Amino acid sequence: MNKGVGHSMVSMSRQQEYVLRTIEDRDVRFIRLWFSDVLGRLKSVAIVPAELEGAFGEGIGFDGSSIEGFSRVFESDMVLRPDPTTFSLLPWRGEKEPTARMLCDVYDPDGNPAAVDPRAVLKRAMDRAADKGFTFYVHPEIEFYLFESGELDGGQPVPVDSAGYFDHVNGGTANDFRRTAVQTLEAMGISVEFSHHEAGPGQNEIDLRYADGLAMADNVMTFRTVVKEVAIQQGVFASFMPKPLADQPGNGMHTHVSLFEGENNAFYDPSAKYGLSLIGRQFVAGLLEHTPEICAVTNQYVNSYKRIWTGHEAPSYICWGHRNRSALVRVPQYKSGKSSSARVEYRGIDSAANPYLSYALILAAGLKGIEEGYELPEEAEDNVWELSDLERRAMGITALPTSLDDALELMENSELVAETLGEDVFDYFLRDKRREWQDYRAQVTPFELSRHFSSL
Repeated sequence: MNKGVGHSMVSMSRQQEYVLRTIEDRDVRFIRLWFSDVLGRLKSVAIVPAELEGAFGEGIGFDGSSIEGFSRVFESDMVLRPDPTTFSLLPWRGEKEPTARMLCDVYDPDGNPAAVDPRAVLKRAMDRAADKGFTFYVHPEIEFYLFESGELDGGQPVPVDSAGYFDHVNGGTANDFRRTAVQTLEAMGISVEFSHHEAGPGQNEIDLRYADGLAMADNVMTFRTVVKEVAIQQGVFASFMPKPLADQPGNGMHTHVSLFEGENNAFYDPSAKYGLSLIGRQFVAGLLEHTPEICAVTNQYVNSYKRIWTGHEAPSYICWGHRNRSALVRVPQYKSGKSSSARVEYRGIDSAANPYLSYALILAAGLKGIEEGYELPEEAEDNVWELSDLERRAMGITALPTSLDDALELMENSELVAETLGEDVFDYFLRDKRREWQDYRAQVTPFELSRHFSSL
C-alpha cells in the first residue's frame, strides 16, 4: 500500500527488492504501470518481469505527445518510473495469469519531474505543507451508480434497483457488488470503512479509511478501476458521472481532511467550539475563500454543475456548519476523547474529479488561510437552500459557480490555482475545459426540442 512521500533511498531500495522477490515468488507474468493524465483518466502500459529492474533504475520511455495534456510533439519523450510502495497484485486477473500494478511518476528525459504529471502536482503541495510541519490526511466518501448496462434505454440509463438510502435489498445486485468490491480493495491493501446503498436507485457509496493525501489519491484512482472491473464481472455498468439521472442525487466525493503535526492533530483543540483549533478554523476559512477558484478542478465537467444546482444535499452555497448538511464545509462531531478524529468535511468535490489536482488545491486553499490568518465567518445554522437570496446576502453567503464556464473564468484569474498546478497543467486544463464548454453550448438538446420545436 502506498505510504506517501518522504521515503529514504534505503527504504525505497528495500521496497524494490521486495517487489522483485514477490514477483518471482508469485510467478507474476505482467506488471501494469499506471499513471494519470491531466484530467484524471487512468493510463497504463504493461511490462514483463524481466524489464522491471530496468524500469526501477532508468524508467520506461513513452511518447508523451500521445497523452492529452502531456507534451507537444517536438518535446514528446517522457519517462515512467514505478513507485514500488504502490505495488499490488490485481485480484481480478486470477491465479492463472498473475498480474501486478504500480503507480508511476512521470519524468522528462533529463530526470526532472514532469510539470504535467498530476501526481507531481500533489507531491509539491504536500512538500509545501511538510515545510510548515504538516502532514495532510484525507478520507473520501465515494459515490457511484450501477446501471443494467452502458447502453441507454430511450435516452436514459437504467439503474439496477429502485432502492434508497441505507436500504437492504435481499439478494440485490448492489449487496453482492459492494461485498466483492470491498474484498477486492482490501486484497490490494486499500482499507475500507463503510459501504452502503445511497439515496438514488442503483446508487452506492464506499468510504475509504483515511491516509495521507498522495496515498489516497492513488487509492481513488485504484478504487475507480476496481469498481469498473467488478461491474464488468457482474454484468452491470458502473458510472462516476456527476449527475447521470436528472431527478436523482448526483455522485459526490465528500472528503474529510485534517492536518497533523507529527502525532498531533493540528485541527484539535478541546477548549474550542466543536473542538476545532485556530489552525482548523483558518484552514476552513481558506477553503471558503478560494472555493470559487478551485471549483473548475473539483467539478471539471459541464455535467458537474447539474449535481451542484439540483438539490439532493449537494452544496450550492459557500458556507460552513456543524451538523448542517446544506453547507459546503461541515465540521463533524469528533469522537469523544479521540483527538485524531477531529477533521472537516469538504462537500464540493464530485467523484469524477482528478484526485491529485483536487487534493492539491484543497490543501493549497487551506494552507493559504493559515498563512494569511483568515478569519472564519459565522457558521450557517439554517438550511441555506431554503433561505431567500436577500437572507443569504445578509449572512454573507455567496453561491458556487453555476456552470463550468463561470468556474473557468474564476480559475483563470486565480494566482493560487496557477501556482499550485503549475503553468503547463493550468494552461492545458483551461484549454481543454473551454473546448468542452464550447462543444456543450453548441448542442441542440432534447429539452429545447420538446419545449420549443412545435410551438415556435
